Amino acid sequence: MVWDWTNGWLWVIAGLVVALIELVLPGYVFLGTAIALVVMGLLLLTGIWGIGLPGTLIVVAVMSFVAWLLLRRWMGIQHGQVRIWRDDIND
Repeated sequence: MVWDWTNGWLWVIAGLVVALIELVLPGYVFLGTAIALVVMGLLLLTGIWGIGLPGTLIVVAVMSFVAWLLLRRWMGIQHGQVRIWRDDIND
């Protein structure tokens, strides 16, 4: 069957689609998810990964969160983000 979840190419294509969503809606969440999907696709293509679908989805979610954390740490806070002022300028 073409739409089998163990087909690594479907995971890679899904990762690329999510990466395209990242271009439209910037934020590290979509990029972290795209990285996790592509990595899982490569693991499935090489035959390293063989656990069922629930385990695969959990590992993709964990990889997505770790990728988001790493991207957040590496990229830092963007200059256009809101700055919180702790002291009043008039004091």
